[in-house]
Amino acid sequence: MWLPTGAIGRFQPNSSRITIILLITTSAVFATTGGYDSALMTGINIMPSYTEFLKLTTATRALNGIVSLTVGPVVNKIGRKNSILLSLFVKFLAVGLITDSQNVVIFLSSCIILGLAKGTSGIAGSTITFSVYYIGALIAAGVTYRTAEIDGEWSWRLPCLLQSIFAILSGLCLCFTPDSPRWLAHQDRPDDALRVLASIGADGDRSNPEVLEQYQQLIDSRQKELDEGNTLSYSELIKTRTARRRVMLALSVAVIAMGSGNNIASYFLGDMLTNAGITDKTTQLQINIVMNAWCLVCAMIGTFLMDKAGRKTLCLCACVGMTVLMFIIGGLTKKFSTSEQLSGIYGTVASIFLFMGSYSVGITPATQLYPPEVLSYPMRGNGMAMWAGTIAVFAIGTTLVFPIALQAISWRLYFIIGAWDLLETVFVAVFWVETKGKTLEEIDQLFEGVNYTDGVSATGEHEVVIHGKDDKLDTSSIARSVKE
Repeated sequence: MWLPTGAIGRFQPNSSRITIILLITTSAVFATTGGYDSALMTGINIMPSYTEFLKLTTATRALNGIVSLTVGPVVNKIGRKNSILLSLFVKFLAVGLITDSQNVVIFLSSCIILGLAKGTSGIAGSTITFSVYYIGALIAAGVTYRTAEIDGEWSWRLPCLLQSIFAILSGLCLCFTPDSPRWLAHQDRPDDALRVLASIGADGDRSNPEVLEQYQQLIDSRQKELDEGNTLSYSELIKTRTARRRVMLALSVAVIAMGSGNNIASYFLGDMLTNAGITDKTTQLQINIVMNAWCLVCAMIGTFLMDKAGRKTLCLCACVGMTVLMFIIGGLTKKFSTSEQLSGIYGTVASIFLFMGSYSVGITPATQLYPPEVLSYPMRGNGMAMWAGTIAVFAIGTTLVFPIALQAISWRLYFIIGAWDLLETVFVAVFWVETKGKTLEEIDQLFEGVNYTDGVSATGEHEVVIHGKDDKLDTSSIARSVKE
């Protein structure tokens, strides 16, 4: 059974199984398109037809595809679902302009527009399924490997054009998924929030005790925010010491995700391999395919372990691994970059693979999972906007500085990055808070000592709030109201 959500042409399934499948599929496809977008630059940066046609320098290559704008207030106003739809529309525009680019100015301007779309989606679509990012990256690596055989501009224009396919699939799935129940509650639409919770957890049964308990926690959280005068403004991010701590943790994920040295392998793998002694472009494209397949496997392992080992534990292990391996890469590159010893070259490449594997296990799954968990709802939209802005700043910094520094100081750059990764390791060990196995309301309690009701009154009746009125109703009365 499908229930209209109030928007023309959009329907939400009543079946919990179908709803969950659609939500997971939408998130996975959406994450896949992000992976394709990013890995696309790795592949076309290797192509001579691309760099020669646009007359790209190291600096202009570094600027490609790294702009992200902060649009937290927009997400708070129109909701996560509509924000993602907006980002898909903007992305179509950007893909068309990128594909038809005739010079560097148009290309970079198009990348700025694409950055707007990616910034909006990053704020609105945070999810643990971000690990399938590497499926898109693997597809992009395979596409660029094959299109590299095409003579002329279409060797890089065609993979740019194919960016739109995943956006289409994501948009189709999104039409059948519900809005966030928390956003609905904050829009004074509690009945819709209850309906969404029921469709996800009880096949649409709004009298289900577990659904009512979740609903009551959500409403209690919302009421507490109103009582305390909390708003969705940026002031919430610095209002209290706890709020500032939450923001610090969220932004630290952005710094670790962009500043650990992974951007060299993500965007400039060709340069990294050239420094290691592998200069053949076809071989570099082949390694790019294998690298993304390896990262996909590692990210899936990390996703599986995220709720078992925990966010902090996995991230800490990843930081330790990246620190050690970055120093090893630096040492091997120094010794064998000008050598013809295949064992040394292979050792360098293997170390790069292990480095990216460490990153994929502990950092990739947490990149868009941990920040929204540590941010309370009033902070989440703008907090994720700041997260996206930090991602953009460090992306600009690292992808601009790293390739230039790699060209200027070669292996010494790896030792600098290794020292920075060591600082990240210490920060995670000292400041990160473990959130595994907790609901968002329980995480609020962890940070602030907030106690939400369990949804059951002293008489055994479930307390719910419907249409903005505080009413105590038992499950039978809820069932009657649904029927009416």
